[in-house]
Amino acid sequence: MDNAIVTDHIVPAQGAGTDGRRTPQSRAGHFAWVDIRTVSDTQREAVVDAAIHQGVDAIISDDVDQLVALPPTIRRVLALRGELPEDADLTAVDLVIAPDRDVLATLPTDVEPERGIHVTVSDAPTLQTACEVVREVGWTTLTFTDPTKIPLEIVIAAAENTGNRIVTTVEDIEDAEIVKLVLEHGSDGLLLAPRNADDVLKLAEIVRPQADRMELTEVVVSKVEHIGMGDRACIDTCSLLEKDEGCLIGSFSTGMFLSCSETHPLPYMPTRPFRWNAGAVHSYVLGPENRTRYVSELQAGMPVLAVRTDGSVREVRIGRVKIEKRPLISINAVAPNGRTMNLIAQDDWHVRLLGPGGSVNNVTELQPGDKLLAYVPSEARHVGLPITEFCDER
Repeated sequence: MDNAIVTDHIVPAQGAGTDGRRTPQSRAGHFAWVDIRTVSDTQREAVVDAAIHQGVDAIISDDVDQLVALPPTIRRVLALRGELPEDADLTAVDLVIAPDRDVLATLPTDVEPERGIHVTVSDAPTLQTACEVVREVGWTTLTFTDPTKIPLEIVIAAAENTGNRIVTTVEDIEDAEIVKLVLEHGSDGLLLAPRNADDVLKLAEIVRPQADRMELTEVVVSKVEHIGMGDRACIDTCSLLEKDEGCLIGSFSTGMFLSCSETHPLPYMPTRPFRWNAGAVHSYVLGPENRTRYVSELQAGMPVLAVRTDGSVREVRIGRVKIEKRPLISINAVAPNGRTMNLIAQDDWHVRLLGPGGSVNNVTELQPGDKLLAYVPSEARHVGLPITEFCDER
C-alpha cells in the first residue's frame, strides 16, 4: 500500500490588533514557529514563503529588516541578542524576545509589541529560572541542552493555569513530534530552524489540528452467517479505552462498524481495556488522516483511531497485533443510503459491536433488524485514501 498522506491545509484564524493592524492569534492547540536566523541566504526566501503558505504562527529573526517585509498575517518575532538597539523600528514587530530578565526590564513600555524571555536550560538553576519566567511573562522560548524531556515536563507543569505560552526549540522533525506530546499537552509552540522548505511543511503537519469528531450513522443488520475458519486479529493498543470506545472496521471501505474494546465484563476472563478483537485480516481499519489500512498490515507502533459512540476521536498507538485462526461470523447491515456493508469477525459471544446509545451487542446474538453504529463515508478508497470514483464492493 502506498503510504502517502494527503491533507488539506488549515490556516490559523486572524484577529485585529488594538491599532487596527491584522495580527495572528495562536490556535487553541499547538503552533509552529520558524527560526530564520541560521537559514542560508539561498534557502531563506523559500522557507519564508512556505511558512506563510502553511499558516505557520510566527517567524523569528534577530534582524528587524527581515521581519518588516512579512505580511501581518504571520507573527513577527524579534529575538534580541543583547539590549535593544536605539534605532530599532518596532512598528512592524509583534513580539520581542529578550535574552534575560535584565534586558526585558529595559524594553520600552510605550510600544506595541508583546514581550517575552528566552531561557536556555542546562542545569538545576536555569531550570528554576525557566519555571519562574513561565509564570511571570506571557511568552517564554526555551532551549534545552540535554536530550531528556524531564526538564520540559517540569516547566510545563510550572506554567499550568497561567495562560502564558511556552515555545520550545526542537532539533528536527522527529524531536518536534516528541515535544508536542510531553505531559500529554506538550509545549504550546515548536520552534524549528529549518534546513529547507520541506522541513516547514513537515513541521506544519505536526501541529495541524486533527479531526476530533466524526459522524456515526445507525445501520440495520440484514444478515448474520457463520462462515467457518479464517485468520482474525486482536489489536492491543498502548492506551486504556473507555467502555463506549472502539475502532472502525469493515470489509468495505464505504462502511465500517464500530467494534467494542474488551472493557466490559466477561464470564471466563478479566477485562482487557486496551484490546479490540478486531476482525478478519482482509478488513479495513480507519486510522488518522481519514486513511484506511488492512488489518494484515498493522504493526506495533502504528497509529489507529479510537472512536466513541458520541463520535469523539483520538489517535492511539498499536502495541501488538495478534493474528490467529478462529471460527468467523459474517455480519451484513444496510445504511440509510441503501448501501450494504459487511464485517467478518471472530465467531464468539465475547466479540461485540457498539450500537446507538452505547449499547453493547454480542456478535453471536445479532439478528436482522438490530441497530448498530457505523461510519459511512461517501468516498471509495484507493491505496487507503478517499477518492471519488465508481467502486462496487460486495
